[in-house]
Amino acid sequence: MSHEQKSQTAQKIAFICMDKRDAKQALAVLAKIYGNYDAAEADVIVALGGDGFMLETLRKYMPLLKRGLPVFGMNQGTVGFLMNSYRVEGLERRLERAHAAQIRPLKMTVQAKGGQFEALAVNEVSLFRQTRQAAHIKIVIDGEVRLERLMADGILLATPAGSTAYNLSAHGPVIPLGADILALTPISAFRPRRWRGALLKNTAKVEFEILDVGKRPVAAVADSVEVRDVSRVKVEQVQGVTFTLLFDEGHALDEKILREQFAT
Repeated sequence: MSHEQKSQTAQKIAFICMDKRDAKQALAVLAKIYGNYDAAEADVIVALGGDGFMLETLRKYMPLLKRGLPVFGMNQGTVGFLMNSYRVEGLERRLERAHAAQIRPLKMTVQAKGGQFEALAVNEVSLFRQTRQAAHIKIVIDGEVRLERLMADGILLATPAGSTAYNLSAHGPVIPLGADILALTPISAFRPRRWRGALLKNTAKVEFEILDVGKRPVAAVADSVEVRDVSRVKVEQVQGVTFTLLFDEGHALDEKILREQFAT
């Protein structure tokens, strides 16, 4: 099929892209061939960008995704762990044969100077020190204090999908996609220095209490949504919400996670 010919695909595709020239040009080419529908009328969203844009897409189209609308990413960014390779040809067949990965997000509930805030995270919820001084954080899991005082640059709670992102850079464990586990990983821990974190059930309710709030301010981040000057952060996996990401044959997300554990 020529690039100049418009496909009569049975699937209604909604193409969206990040705000960069290459991604916009790619969208124009694909839309000319396959058509371009509004997401509310589409069978699938094809997102052109990087991992950050994929996370933005999941947040923006959350009401549609909750109803089962899948997302197929094509990399127009840098890392692209959540994306497939960009190719113009054969998109219909790729979508038909794609493997689905079910992603359950985390919900972050924050008490801060400005009030209470909520946000969802696909990869992780992270806490960071805002000044030169280390953060002091109490960790409570399912109502029981597990660590009275962590002195560190911060701490994060990652999903299996996010375990290969910032969690891995912080020396946290890589988690297989199907595992009902979350990774609790300190960021540059000073005390207790040898504590490397913990693996938690995905039903765990995790609470972080910020100690010395005035002297040692802390920010909380759900993927890219940041709240500063927090005093208490609650995190739990949302059991009733799933997002469906589509991956090419041989490049499914669980295979990517497995390969990452053998990377040298």
